[in-house]
Amino acid sequence: MKYDHIFDSLEIETKPFALCEIAGVRKVALPADGAVTLHYVLSGEGNVIMPRRAAISISPGSLILVPALVQHEIRSTATGTIPTPACQPAELELRHVLTKGGPDEAEQAPLLALCAHIVIGLKGSGNLIDLLHDPLHMHISQQHPLFGGLKTLLGELSRPDLGSRAMVRAILLQAVIEMLRQRMAMGDGALHWMAALRDPAVWKALKAMLDAPQARHSVESLSELAGMSRSCFAKRFSQAYGSGPMELLRDLRMRKAGRLLSETDKPVKAIAAEVGFASRSAFSRQFELTTGQSPRSFRTALKDR
Repeated sequence: MKYDHIFDSLEIETKPFALCEIAGVRKVALPADGAVTLHYVLSGEGNVIMPRRAAISISPGSLILVPALVQHEIRSTATGTIPTPACQPAELELRHVLTKGGPDEAEQAPLLALCAHIVIGLKGSGNLIDLLHDPLHMHISQQHPLFGGLKTLLGELSRPDLGSRAMVRAILLQAVIEMLRQRMAMGDGALHWMAALRDPAVWKALKAMLDAPQARHSVESLSELAGMSRSCFAKRFSQAYGSGPMELLRDLRMRKAGRLLSETDKPVKAIAAEVGFASRSAFSRQFELTTGQSPRSFRTALKDR
């Protein structure tokens, strides 16, 4: 198959960070994050709400990948009768986010979801998932071969033991691979960018931007790297990726800035320089235009989460 070599080269790292339990008709608001987030629904029913996008219905077996820098909410509809195990996320170093319902909702199954950060690499590039612009979602039904993994994941979370962290990671890895290949087989427009990975010339330019978004790239320098004329490269890149190289470069810089704001205490001015901006003010304007928040507000929201 034409994408087999891509899957053979994929390196996926999952970093589970929270277990969200929402009892009753409630919600958990998640601020924009510097990383792509995976939600794996273990029990209950509800919706994932994102600005300017259609709501995604969720139930046990639902998988949702939310792009970096996208605010969203997980809402419970307080329906469903699947029993929820008494999970002990502290033993897996997971943060337990619990939203309690009222007394009339105590008998209803809460919505329980495992939240993880995802890093996908290819051919030495560790931030390939930054190319994701739109959410991906799929459902693993009871007849799906991976449904047994859902039960195993529930067991590892409810009764953590030796190797539980590795088991959780392995199951999430399988789930992400299945999501990618299923959505690609369906021609999902959210994965249109993967076509660029099959074009050696476009890949050279794409990798240069992924590896060093802060560098002073231009259409001219990237076309030279790809061995094409400027006009030919711009057209071929747009056909393969779905947008122009400079638009992609801007987005990659914002995503790198989001990670630095999330994972470090570096001053905003230092982060601006690290992602290729000559001034803090220019960086702050672009970051707020992209995320709807100033860099300082973005960092504060994550710390308060």
